[in-house]
Amino acid sequence: MKRFVGVGTGLISLSVFLVTWDVLVVVFEAPSYLLPRPLDVGRALWSGYIAQGHYWKHMFTTLYEMCVGYVIGCSVAFVLGALVSEFRWFERIVMPYIVALQSTPKVALAPLLIVWFGFGVASKIVLVSLICFFPVFINCFYGFRSAHPDLLRLYRSFMASRLHVFLRVKLPSAAGAIFAGLQIAVVLALIGAIVGEFVSAKEGLGYLIQSSTLSFDVATMFASVATLSVMGILASTFIRWLHGRLVFWEARDRDSKATPSEGA
Repeated sequence: MKRFVGVGTGLISLSVFLVTWDVLVVVFEAPSYLLPRPLDVGRALWSGYIAQGHYWKHMFTTLYEMCVGYVIGCSVAFVLGALVSEFRWFERIVMPYIVALQSTPKVALAPLLIVWFGFGVASKIVLVSLICFFPVFINCFYGFRSAHPDLLRLYRSFMASRLHVFLRVKLPSAAGAIFAGLQIAVVLALIGAIVGEFVSAKEGLGYLIQSSTLSFDVATMFASVATLSVMGILASTFIRWLHGRLVFWEARDRDSKATPSEGA
């Protein structure tokens, strides 16, 4: 029931937003090359996805760059976060380079990545990986370090191996922090893909937005932005769903806290 209420509230708020947008455009007589009406954006979406279908290749190109770069960046961040949290000497060697890489604006690296990896999707994937890396890494690092010390001492007193302690104690305790980093990174992945396509691309929603500016086709630009918004919402929702499925004990703890005790 709560889910239906949430969906209904979202649809009502979206309807109010679209009606307000349309009324403001009509009242202030905004020209279509500055702010199109929602109906014009709907026509562009219909033409791009249904009638002509040329939006699909751009959407799938951006989606491919986003997903592949996200998986690579988050995987490397998880491995490095685990190693840095486990070995102090490795932390002293690697951490300055990671901080220096994060301090460098990724947009400034985009032309260099194009020189190294070409004008295709490879350079965008690398850029997305770099952008996704740090939030997942830092959450993994501090998540693994935040394991309960008494529980660690208990496992070590029974001569548990380092791997066993990591899998049974540190990984479950860091799961919430890891998914928080994944939640941040999935939105940054979409931004990284679009930034890479703005710099140089032949396909993708970023390319479609940039090419639309030359002809002042603002309706197509809004349609592309709307597609990006839907992609971001769906990706973020999927990560939240995965969080609830894999880190099920957090939801159980929240439910137990929310349920009043019998003696209350």
